[in-house]
Amino acid sequence: MSLDPVASLMLDEAGALDGRVLVVDDAGGALTRAAVAAGADVRTWCDDLREWQAVPETHRIEVLPPDWSPDLVLWRLPRAVAAVEDYAEHLATLLGPNARVVAGGRVKHMTPTQNAALARQFGQVSASLGRQKSRVLHAGDPRPRPRRWPQRRYVPEAGLTVIAHGAVFATNRLDAGTHLLLRTVARTTGGPGPGTASRGLAIDLGSGSGILATWLAQRGWTTRAIDVSASAVSSTLLTARANGVEVDARRGDGLHAVAPASVDLIVSNPPFHTGGAKDSTPALRMIEQAGRALRPGGELWLVFNAHLPYLPHLRRRVGVTTVEAQDRHYLVTRSVTEPA
Repeated sequence: MSLDPVASLMLDEAGALDGRVLVVDDAGGALTRAAVAAGADVRTWCDDLREWQAVPETHRIEVLPPDWSPDLVLWRLPRAVAAVEDYAEHLATLLGPNARVVAGGRVKHMTPTQNAALARQFGQVSASLGRQKSRVLHAGDPRPRPRRWPQRRYVPEAGLTVIAHGAVFATNRLDAGTHLLLRTVARTTGGPGPGTASRGLAIDLGSGSGILATWLAQRGWTTRAIDVSASAVSSTLLTARANGVEVDARRGDGLHAVAPASVDLIVSNPPFHTGGAKDSTPALRMIEQAGRALRPGGELWLVFNAHLPYLPHLRRRVGVTTVEAQDRHYLVTRSVTEPA
Protein backbone atom coordinates (compact mmCIF):
# COMPACT_ATOMS: atom_id res chain seq x y z
CA MET A 1 0.00 0.00 0.00
CA SER A 2 1.46 3.34 -1.11
CA LEU A 3 1.30 6.11 1.48
CA ASP A 4 2.32 9.69 0.89
CA PRO A 5 4.27 11.47 3.68
CA VAL A 6 1.14 13.06 5.18
CA ALA A 7 -0.80 9.77 5.38
CA SER A 8 2.25 7.91 6.71
CA LEU A 9 2.79 10.43 9.51
CA MET A 10 -0.93 10.48 10.37
CA LEU A 11 -1.01 6.70 10.77
CA ASP A 12 2.14 6.69 12.90
CA GLU A 13 0.73 9.43 15.13
CA ALA A 14 -2.73 7.82 15.38
CA GLY A 15 -1.55 4.72 17.21
CA ALA A 16 -3.85 1.71 17.34
CA LEU A 17 -6.57 1.75 14.67
CA ASP A 18 -9.37 0.00 16.48
CA GLY A 19 -13.00 0.75 17.20
CA ARG A 20 -14.87 3.15 14.92
CA VAL A 21 -12.72 5.26 12.60
CA LEU A 22 -14.03 8.14 10.53
CA VAL A 23 -11.78 9.15 7.63
CA VAL A 24 -12.34 12.66 6.22
CA ASP A 25 -11.08 13.78 2.81
CA ASP A 26 -8.98 10.72 2.08
CA ALA A 27 -6.63 11.35 -0.87
CA GLY A 28 -6.60 8.20 -2.98
CA GLY A 29 -8.22 6.02 -0.32
CA ALA A 30 -4.93 5.15 1.41
CA LEU A 31 -6.05 6.04 4.94
CA THR A 32 -9.28 4.09 4.55
CA ARG A 33 -7.48 0.99 3.33
CA ALA A 34 -4.93 1.16 6.15
CA ALA A 35 -7.65 1.44 8.80
CA VAL A 36 -9.61 -1.42 7.25
CA ALA A 37 -6.46 -3.57 7.15
CA ALA A 38 -5.98 -2.87 10.87
CA GLY A 39 -9.45 -4.22 11.63
CA ALA A 40 -11.25 -0.97 12.38
CA ASP A 41 -14.89 -0.25 11.62
CA VAL A 42 -14.33 2.44 8.99
CA ARG A 43 -16.53 5.07 7.39
CA THR A 44 -15.15 7.63 4.93
CA TRP A 45 -16.55 10.97 3.80
CA CYS A 46 -14.89 13.16 1.18
CA ASP A 47 -16.01 16.59 0.04
CA ASP A 48 -14.48 16.06 -3.41
CA LEU A 49 -16.36 13.52 -5.50
CA ARG A 50 -13.16 12.30 -7.13
CA GLU A 51 -11.59 11.46 -3.78
CA TRP A 52 -14.83 9.86 -2.59
CA GLN A 53 -14.91 7.59 -5.65
CA ALA A 54 -11.34 6.45 -4.96
CA VAL A 55 -12.44 5.02 -1.59
CA PRO A 56 -13.62 1.38 -1.47
CA GLU A 57 -17.35 1.53 -2.11
CA THR A 58 -18.31 -0.45 1.00
CA HIS A 59 -16.84 2.26 3.24
CA ARG A 60 -18.12 5.43 1.54
CA ILE A 61 -20.75 7.50 3.30
CA GLU A 62 -22.65 10.62 2.31
CA VAL A 63 -23.86 11.25 5.88
CA LEU A 64 -22.94 9.57 9.14
CA PRO A 65 -25.44 7.08 10.55
CA PRO A 66 -27.13 8.69 13.57
CA ASP A 67 -26.20 5.80 15.85
CA TRP A 68 -22.52 5.68 14.81
CA SER A 69 -20.11 7.94 16.69
CA PRO A 70 -16.40 7.61 15.79
CA ASP A 71 -13.67 6.95 18.33
CA LEU A 72 -10.98 8.32 16.02
CA VAL A 73 -11.05 10.78 13.12
CA LEU A 74 -8.30 10.69 10.47
CA TRP A 75 -8.61 14.00 8.63
CA ARG A 76 -6.60 15.40 5.74
CA LEU A 77 -6.56 19.09 6.63
CA PRO A 78 -7.87 21.55 4.05
CA ARG A 79 -5.66 24.52 3.27
CA ALA A 80 -8.27 27.22 3.98
CA VAL A 81 -8.76 28.21 7.61
CA ALA A 82 -12.47 28.77 6.90
CA ALA A 83 -12.74 25.12 5.87
CA VAL A 84 -10.92 23.99 9.03
CA GLU A 85 -13.37 26.03 11.11
CA ASP A 86 -16.40 24.61 9.30
CA TYR A 87 -15.23 20.99 9.55
CA ALA A 88 -14.20 21.40 13.20
CA GLU A 89 -17.63 22.76 14.10
CA HIS A 90 -19.29 19.73 12.57
CA LEU A 91 -16.86 17.18 14.00
CA ALA A 92 -17.20 18.54 17.54
CA THR A 93 -20.93 17.82 17.48
CA LEU A 94 -20.35 14.21 16.32
CA LEU A 95 -17.70 13.09 18.77
CA GLY A 96 -17.95 11.67 22.25
CA PRO A 97 -15.80 12.98 25.12
CA ASN A 98 -13.02 10.43 24.57
CA ALA A 99 -12.80 10.63 20.80
CA ARG A 100 -9.59 11.78 19.12
CA VAL A 101 -8.88 13.74 15.95
CA VAL A 102 -5.64 13.25 14.02
CA ALA A 103 -5.42 15.86 11.27
CA GLY A 104 -2.49 16.00 8.86
CA GLY A 105 -1.18 18.27 6.15
CA ARG A 106 1.87 19.61 4.38
CA VAL A 107 3.80 22.08 6.52
CA LYS A 108 3.79 24.72 3.76
CA HIS A 109 -0.02 24.72 3.83
CA MET A 110 -0.39 24.88 7.62
CA THR A 111 -0.58 27.97 9.82
CA PRO A 112 -1.11 28.67 13.55
CA THR A 113 -4.60 29.94 12.71
CA GLN A 114 -5.58 26.34 11.94
CA ASN A 115 -4.63 25.40 15.51
CA ALA A 116 -6.76 28.29 16.77
CA ALA A 117 -9.70 27.17 14.64
CA LEU A 118 -9.52 23.70 16.19
CA ALA A 119 -9.12 25.17 19.69
CA ARG A 120 -12.48 26.94 19.36
CA GLN A 121 -14.18 23.53 19.26
CA PHE A 122 -11.76 21.26 21.17
CA GLY A 123 -10.31 21.63 24.65
CA GLN A 124 -7.03 19.92 23.71
CA VAL A 125 -5.01 20.80 20.61
CA SER A 126 -1.34 19.98 20.02
CA ALA A 127 1.03 19.62 17.07
CA SER A 128 3.41 16.79 16.24
CA LEU A 129 7.01 17.19 15.21
CA GLY A 130 7.38 17.65 11.48
CA ARG A 131 8.56 14.83 9.21
CA GLN A 132 9.14 14.89 5.46
CA LYS A 133 7.63 18.39 5.30
CA SER A 134 4.42 17.12 6.92
CA ARG A 135 2.85 17.69 10.31
CA VAL A 136 -0.09 16.43 12.36
CA LEU A 137 -2.47 18.29 14.66
CA HIS A 138 -4.07 16.32 17.50
CA ALA A 139 -7.42 17.41 18.93
CA GLY A 140 -9.51 16.00 21.77
CA ASP A 141 -12.06 16.95 24.42
CA PRO A 142 -14.74 18.24 22.00
CA ARG A 143 -16.57 21.33 23.26
CA PRO A 144 -19.07 22.31 20.56
CA ARG A 145 -19.80 25.99 20.29
CA PRO A 146 -22.54 27.64 18.19
CA ARG A 147 -21.86 27.13 14.49
CA ARG A 148 -20.66 30.04 12.40
CA TRP A 149 -20.75 28.20 9.08
CA PRO A 150 -22.33 28.34 6.57
CA GLN A 151 -22.10 32.13 6.49
CA ARG A 152 -24.36 34.65 4.77
CA ARG A 153 -23.33 37.85 2.97
CA TYR A 154 -25.10 40.29 0.69
CA VAL A 155 -23.01 40.84 -2.46
CA PRO A 156 -24.16 44.14 -4.02
CA GLU A 157 -22.17 43.64 -7.24
CA ALA A 158 -24.35 40.62 -8.01
CA GLY A 159 -27.47 41.80 -6.20
CA LEU A 160 -27.55 38.50 -4.32
CA THR A 161 -27.51 37.12 -0.81
CA VAL A 162 -24.78 34.47 -0.87
CA ILE A 163 -24.52 31.62 1.63
CA ALA A 164 -21.47 29.37 1.68
CA HIS A 165 -19.60 26.74 3.63
CA GLY A 166 -15.99 27.30 4.60
CA ALA A 167 -14.63 24.77 2.11
CA VAL A 168 -16.01 26.66 -0.90
CA PHE A 169 -13.66 28.71 -3.05
CA ALA A 170 -13.92 32.38 -1.99
CA THR A 171 -16.65 31.30 0.50
CA ASN A 172 -19.51 33.84 0.26
CA ARG A 173 -17.48 36.54 -1.49
CA LEU A 174 -17.41 37.47 -5.16
CA ASP A 175 -13.91 36.67 -6.41
CA ALA A 176 -12.35 38.86 -9.08
CA GLY A 177 -12.55 36.31 -11.89
CA THR A 178 -16.21 35.51 -11.34
CA HIS A 179 -16.98 39.23 -11.03
CA LEU A 180 -15.40 39.93 -14.42
CA LEU A 181 -17.29 37.01 -15.97
CA LEU A 182 -20.58 38.15 -14.44
CA ARG A 183 -20.18 41.72 -15.67
CA THR A 184 -19.31 40.54 -19.14
CA VAL A 185 -22.09 37.96 -19.47
CA ALA A 186 -24.57 40.57 -18.21
CA ARG A 187 -23.90 42.71 -21.26
CA THR A 188 -25.18 39.99 -23.61
CA THR A 189 -27.25 37.46 -21.68
CA GLY A 190 -28.83 39.65 -19.00
CA GLY A 191 -32.28 40.89 -19.82
CA PRO A 192 -35.51 39.52 -18.35
CA GLY A 193 -35.83 39.02 -14.64
CA PRO A 194 -37.87 36.69 -12.42
CA GLY A 195 -41.18 35.46 -13.76
CA THR A 196 -40.22 35.42 -17.42
CA ALA A 197 -40.47 32.38 -19.65
CA SER A 198 -37.46 30.05 -19.74
CA ARG A 199 -34.67 31.18 -22.01
CA GLY A 200 -33.24 27.67 -22.28
CA LEU A 201 -31.00 25.40 -20.23
CA ALA A 202 -27.92 26.95 -18.64
CA ILE A 203 -25.24 25.13 -16.67
CA ASP A 204 -22.92 26.70 -14.10
CA LEU A 205 -20.00 24.28 -14.05
CA GLY A 206 -17.97 24.50 -10.85
CA SER A 207 -20.73 26.46 -9.17
CA GLY A 208 -19.02 27.16 -5.83
CA SER A 209 -21.34 29.30 -3.74
CA GLY A 210 -23.89 29.47 -6.58
CA ILE A 211 -23.53 33.12 -7.58
CA LEU A 212 -23.59 32.55 -11.35
CA ALA A 213 -26.26 29.84 -11.19
CA THR A 214 -28.56 31.97 -9.06
CA TRP A 215 -28.00 35.05 -11.22
CA LEU A 216 -28.92 33.10 -14.36
CA ALA A 217 -32.00 31.56 -12.72
CA GLN A 218 -33.20 35.05 -11.80
CA ARG A 219 -33.04 36.00 -15.46
CA GLY A 220 -35.24 33.25 -16.80
CA TRP A 221 -32.78 30.45 -17.47
CA THR A 222 -33.58 26.89 -16.44
CA THR A 223 -30.39 26.46 -14.44
CA ARG A 224 -28.34 23.47 -13.43
CA ALA A 225 -25.25 23.71 -11.23
CA ILE A 226 -22.52 21.06 -11.16
CA ASP A 227 -19.55 20.87 -8.80
CA VAL A 228 -17.26 18.10 -7.52
CA SER A 229 -17.57 19.51 -3.99
CA ALA A 230 -20.42 18.51 -1.68
CA SER A 231 -19.89 21.78 0.20
CA ALA A 232 -20.31 23.72 -3.04
CA VAL A 233 -23.52 21.91 -3.98
CA SER A 234 -24.97 22.60 -0.53
CA SER A 235 -23.90 26.26 -0.75
CA THR A 236 -25.39 26.67 -4.23
CA LEU A 237 -28.74 25.34 -3.02
CA LEU A 238 -28.66 27.64 0.03
CA THR A 239 -27.86 30.68 -2.14
CA ALA A 240 -30.58 29.89 -4.66
CA ARG A 241 -33.20 29.46 -1.93
CA ALA A 242 -32.11 32.66 -0.19
CA ASN A 243 -32.81 34.53 -3.42
CA GLY A 244 -36.11 32.85 -4.22
CA VAL A 245 -35.12 30.84 -7.30
CA GLU A 246 -34.76 27.17 -8.19
CA VAL A 247 -31.44 25.69 -9.24
CA ASP A 248 -30.89 22.00 -9.90
CA ALA A 249 -27.56 21.54 -8.09
CA ARG A 250 -25.78 18.22 -8.14
CA ARG A 251 -22.33 16.80 -7.42
CA GLY A 252 -20.55 15.73 -10.58
CA ASP A 253 -17.17 15.62 -12.27
CA GLY A 254 -17.48 17.72 -15.41
CA LEU A 255 -20.20 17.34 -18.04
CA HIS A 256 -19.92 13.65 -18.88
CA ALA A 257 -23.40 12.95 -17.47
CA VAL A 258 -25.02 15.71 -19.59
CA ALA A 259 -26.83 14.59 -22.73
CA PRO A 260 -25.19 15.59 -26.02
CA ALA A 261 -26.49 18.74 -27.73
CA SER A 262 -28.87 19.53 -24.84
CA VAL A 263 -27.53 22.77 -23.32
CA ASP A 264 -27.90 26.35 -24.54
CA LEU A 265 -25.40 28.10 -22.26
CA ILE A 266 -22.49 26.99 -20.09
CA VAL A 267 -20.64 29.38 -17.78
CA SER A 268 -17.61 28.48 -15.71
CA ASN A 269 -14.72 29.81 -13.68
CA PRO A 270 -12.77 26.55 -13.88
CA PRO A 271 -10.06 25.70 -11.35
CA PHE A 272 -6.52 25.19 -12.55
CA HIS A 273 -5.48 23.28 -9.44
CA THR A 274 -6.11 19.73 -8.27
CA GLY A 275 -5.63 19.96 -4.53
CA GLY A 276 -2.53 22.08 -4.08
CA ALA A 277 -0.96 21.24 -7.45
CA LYS A 278 -1.42 23.26 -10.63
CA ASP A 279 -3.31 21.15 -13.13
CA SER A 280 -5.23 22.34 -16.18
CA THR A 281 -6.34 18.83 -17.15
CA PRO A 282 -9.86 19.11 -15.63
CA ALA A 283 -10.50 22.41 -17.44
CA LEU A 284 -9.26 21.06 -20.78
CA ARG A 285 -11.45 17.98 -20.35
CA MET A 286 -14.40 20.21 -19.51
CA ILE A 287 -13.88 22.23 -22.71
CA GLU A 288 -14.08 19.03 -24.76
CA GLN A 289 -17.21 17.94 -22.90
CA ALA A 290 -18.79 21.37 -23.43
CA GLY A 291 -18.37 21.06 -27.18
CA ARG A 292 -20.45 17.88 -27.07
CA ALA A 293 -23.04 19.10 -24.55
CA LEU A 294 -23.93 22.38 -26.27
CA ARG A 295 -26.70 22.62 -28.83
CA PRO A 296 -25.92 24.07 -32.28
CA GLY A 297 -25.41 27.78 -31.70
CA GLY A 298 -24.91 27.23 -27.95
CA GLU A 299 -22.39 29.26 -25.99
CA LEU A 300 -19.59 28.52 -23.54
CA TRP A 301 -18.39 31.45 -21.41
CA LEU A 302 -15.19 31.02 -19.42
CA VAL A 303 -13.00 33.17 -17.22
CA PHE A 304 -9.43 32.06 -16.64
CA ASN A 305 -5.96 33.34 -15.87
CA ALA A 306 -4.57 35.00 -18.94
CA HIS A 307 -1.43 32.83 -19.03
CA LEU A 308 -3.36 29.56 -19.39
CA PRO A 309 -3.32 28.00 -22.89
CA TYR A 310 -7.06 27.53 -23.33
CA LEU A 311 -7.79 29.63 -26.43
CA PRO A 312 -6.55 27.16 -29.07
CA HIS A 313 -8.36 24.35 -27.30
CA LEU A 314 -11.62 26.33 -27.20
CA ARG A 315 -11.42 27.04 -30.91
CA ARG A 316 -10.72 23.41 -31.79
CA ARG A 317 -13.18 21.76 -29.43
CA VAL A 318 -16.11 24.21 -29.21
CA GLY A 319 -16.19 26.76 -32.02
CA VAL A 320 -15.58 30.38 -32.87
CA THR A 321 -14.02 31.93 -29.77
CA THR A 322 -13.63 35.61 -28.96
CA VAL A 323 -12.09 37.43 -26.02
CA GLU A 324 -14.95 39.48 -24.56
CA ALA A 325 -13.09 41.06 -21.63
CA GLN A 326 -9.60 41.21 -20.20
CA ASP A 327 -7.89 42.76 -17.21
CA ARG A 328 -4.43 42.40 -15.69
CA HIS A 329 -5.11 38.83 -14.59
CA TYR A 330 -8.05 37.29 -16.42
CA LEU A 331 -9.60 36.66 -19.82
CA VAL A 332 -13.31 36.18 -20.42
CA THR A 333 -14.00 34.18 -23.56
CA ARG A 334 -17.17 33.39 -25.50
CA SER A 335 -17.20 30.25 -27.64
CA VAL A 336 -20.12 29.52 -29.98
CA THR A 337 -20.82 26.13 -31.51
CA GLU A 338 -21.61 25.90 -35.21
CA PRO A 339 -25.28 26.66 -35.96
CA ALA A 340 -27.50 23.87 -37.30
